[in-house]
Amino acid sequence: MLRLLGRYPVAVAVALTVLARLPALTRPVRADEAGFLLVARAWDPQPGSLFGTYWVDRPPPLIAVFGAVDALGGVTTLRVLGALVAGLTVLLAAAVAGTISGPRATVWTAALVAALLSNPMIDVVAVKGELLALPFVLGSILLTLLAVRREAWPLALAAGAAATLAVGLKQNLATGLVFAGVLLLVSWRTERLPGRSTVALAAAGLVGAAVPVLATIAWTSAAGVRLSVLWETVYGFRADAARVIADGTTDAPERRAWILLAIALATGLLVVLAGPFARMRELWRDNPPALAATLAVVVVDVASLVAGGSYWQDYMLPLIPAAALCTALLAGREDRSGRTMRGLVVAAIGSAVLAMAFWLVWNATGHQEFDEVRTGEAIADSAEPGDTLVVFGGRADLQLTSGLDSPYPYLWSLPMRTRDPEYADLTALLSGPDAPTWLVQWVDLDAWADTGVDDLHNAIEDNYVPAGTTCNGRTVYLRRGLDRPPVTPDC
Repeated sequence: MLRLLGRYPVAVAVALTVLARLPALTRPVRADEAGFLLVARAWDPQPGSLFGTYWVDRPPPLIAVFGAVDALGGVTTLRVLGALVAGLTVLLAAAVAGTISGPRATVWTAALVAALLSNPMIDVVAVKGELLALPFVLGSILLTLLAVRREAWPLALAAGAAATLAVGLKQNLATGLVFAGVLLLVSWRTERLPGRSTVALAAAGLVGAAVPVLATIAWTSAAGVRLSVLWETVYGFRADAARVIADGTTDAPERRAWILLAIALATGLLVVLAGPFARMRELWRDNPPALAATLAVVVVDVASLVAGGSYWQDYMLPLIPAAALCTALLAGREDRSGRTMRGLVVAAIGSAVLAMAFWLVWNATGHQEFDEVRTGEAIADSAEPGDTLVVFGGRADLQLTSGLDSPYPYLWSLPMRTRDPEYADLTALLSGPDAPTWLVQWVDLDAWADTGVDDLHNAIEDNYVPAGTTCNGRTVYLRRGLDRPPVTPDC
């Protein structure tokens, strides 16, 4: 193994990253994965609804990927895809480092990215847009670097396309576009790139970037969906959701923010991102375009994370390209800054090893709880064909595992809170002819707000009876007048 590591260190880093995500094959589906699979499975675009049956604030390309994954085997295929994507991310990060700083930086950058992608404190299980977009981000950065070096507009064209393909998987991942714009500008301003070449590369990049966008718009029009609905779903909703988060209780977001900060420190990610800021003067002398583009990427991506407001731990995945760039700039140097960065990479590897060992033991000894999945399985055992289910609080993993459709379009809590803020739609549904067979109250009815809670509570009292409990002790309701076995999950 040591001999192999010495000869093919990047290949070893790629292989270990893939292997680190294979235990995820034994883990049940996570909430976001389940939600995207359900949206893709029921996709039926309408003039006023991008996805039809269920509503989610994600771009169509992401749901298309989940539709393909569902057709090819579902969660297992998704997890295999995630492992391969993680390995490809390490490989591309190494290529970016080699292009910026040379072979030595290549090895250390690959090791850093492998450590971050293999650290359970960030996430080694769920496969979502944040992970799937990483190869496109790093691929765009690599193509941009090569395009500037060779003054080749076809590479710039491909870089632009890759950058917006990443946006199609996670709408705030404009990392590739930011890197390209700043790199071209500073290359021109420092006379490393002629003005004519700068214009040609910028134009080619913009044309490439427009291709996925125009393709999405063309599909939207062909599917009969209004373009205003596309914009509102992918971007307009985020502003409304931000206001909902700001107006609600801040206890949970603040707690997650502190946890996120602790994880960023424990994994080494935060200190790696700070590295170039501490050595700006010497890095500017060596490679001003790469430094400026890297700093811009760090600032924009960190600002995007902070502005999101939710602070889930896997939101750190989009920072990995920035971390790769920071490592590439410093890890190959012979001075103190290089030694420091290499020490940080070693620390990140140690963090990943310790966290993975703990996570494997924790799961192997049965301490990892999957209350949602167990509850969904129990409802599936009690349900009859044609039954439907709504989960108050938005647990798509429970919904998917139950095998039941939902007549309520919101599989996540934030869309429910934003688009049905007083629960008027849900209250009307529970009292109407399309009321779900089953209702799971996963959280307190007043968990986010008091407005509309009394009406919702009365609708439940009038139309439902208790029919069991969830693994977290919450009530499972059955519509009055129906007879089903009680729900008794094996928790």
